Amino acid sequence: MPLAELHCHIEGAAPPALVARLAGKHGIDVSGIIRDGAYVWHDFTSFIAAYDHASTVFKSEEDYADLAFAHLTGLAAEGALYAEFFISPDHAQAGGTEPEIYARGLAAGIARAKRESGIEARMIVVGVRHLGPEAVEAAARFATGPGRPLITGFNLAGDERIHHPKDFARAFDIARDAGLGLTAHAGELCGPESVRAAIEWLKPSRIGHGVRSIEDPALVAEIVENDIVLEVCPGSNLALDVYPDIASHPLKKLVEAGVKATLGADDPPFFHTDLAREYRLAAENGLGDGERIALTRNALEAAFVEEDVRYALLNRFQIAALSLGAPATSD
Repeated sequence: MPLAELHCHIEGAAPPALVARLAGKHGIDVSGIIRDGAYVWHDFTSFIAAYDHASTVFKSEEDYADLAFAHLTGLAAEGALYAEFFISPDHAQAGGTEPEIYARGLAAGIARAKRESGIEARMIVVGVRHLGPEAVEAAARFATGPGRPLITGFNLAGDERIHHPKDFARAFDIARDAGLGLTAHAGELCGPESVRAAIEWLKPSRIGHGVRSIEDPALVAEIVENDIVLEVCPGSNLALDVYPDIASHPLKKLVEAGVKATLGADDPPFFHTDLAREYRLAAENGLGDGERIALTRNALEAAFVEEDVRYALLNRFQIAALSLGAPATSD
C-alpha cells in the first residue's frame, strides 16, 4: 500500500542504535534513556525528558544528515512516497548545534534519501510551546529565513497543557505572512477545547492529533466544514494512554463523520511503532482498504509541498494504488 506521512518529529524518529553510537562518539551518557536497545520512559513527562536527552547526541551536519537519511530510507522501505518531519531549532541549540548547521544537515540527508530511494520529503519547523511565546516566535523567524527551500511549514508542538494558543498567534502570523503551511498540535493530552482554541487563534490548515475533537460533535462538524486535516497518530495515542486500546480509538468515527485524516508515527522508536504499523492499526480500528488508501491521498493533498511536486506524487500514488487492485479514493 502506498504510504505518506505528515506527522513525525525527526529527533523522535532517531533509532536507539544511532543515538547510542553518536553518544559514544561525543562522550554523552545515554544509559538512563536506552536499555536493551530501546528507549526507557513511563509517562508523558519522562518521555519528553528522554526525547530531549536523546536529541543532544546530534552535533554535526553529518550527524543530522545520517538521522534524516536513516528515517527516510526506512519509510521508503515501508512503501512511503512522501514524508514531512518536524524540526526544532531549540533542540539543536540545546545540544550545542547552530540551527543553520542543523537544517543543512537534515537537508543533505533528505537529498541523499531521495537519490537512493526516491522518497520526497520536506521539513516543518516547530515552536516548542512550553519554552514560551518568545521562543516560538524565534522559531517562526528561523523558519522564514532565506535559503531554506525544504522548510515549507510551521507548527506548534510541546506540552499542550502549558500556555494558551492565543499566546502564539504572533508567531503564526509571521509564518503565515511568509507563505508557510500551518499546523498545530492540539487535542491529544487536552480535550476538544484545545483544538477549538488552536483553530480560533492560529488558523492552521491542519491539526496534529486532534483526536479528542470526537468529544464535541459540533467541533467535528466545524473541522469538516472548514476542510481542516487531522494528523492522527494511533500508536502514539496508545503508548501515551490517551486511549486504552485501538478499538477505543476515534479514527474510524472521525473518518465516518467526514473528517480528512492522515496517519503518522509521531516518535516511532519511542512508541514502538512505524508508519506501516499505523496503517495496520487503522485496519484494526475498522478502516477498509479504500479508507486507508484515502488516508494517503489526504496526506498528499494536504502536504506542504510545491504544486508540481504534489502533482507528481499524486500520479505515483495513483499508479501504486491501482497496481494493488485497490481504489485510489474512498468512493
